Amino acid sequence: MRVMVIIKADQHSEAGEMPGEQLLSDMGRYNEELVAAGIMQAGDGLHPTSRGARVRFSGKERSVTHGPFPDTGDLIAGFWLWQVQSLAEAIEWVKRCPNPMIGETEVEIRPLFEMDDFGDALTPELREQEQRLASDLAARNAH
Repeated sequence: MRVMVIIKADQHSEAGEMPGEQLLSDMGRYNEELVAAGIMQAGDGLHPTSRGARVRFSGKERSVTHGPFPDTGDLIAGFWLWQVQSLAEAIEWVKRCPNPMIGETEVEIRPLFEMDDFGDALTPELREQEQRLASDLAARNAH
């Protein structure tokens, strides 16, 4: 099962404060463990929302709001994509993670949809398209 592990933002990450050398070193070792275990597929930190934008959809209309955005409890500071056997395995890996923020932190784990989750709505043609796109992405990332 694939999961997204979401590091929630806080006032420090939203202020653009960068992690210190010790946290970078600790997270580097942790990421090495994840890669060595074959779990980590991707991961990155995100700039604060002051450098981002949101696009709101309402029917055919689109509106853009530039950051910063309020309510740091719902904002994301970083993420990993992991391949694990179960949610329980992901939880155990997260519990081993160094605290990614200066103070109290919340990390959310969300399973990604797999093709079979879409049932009959994912026709053979759409399934083939998804498989082709996945192959194209893998080939592009291999270069």
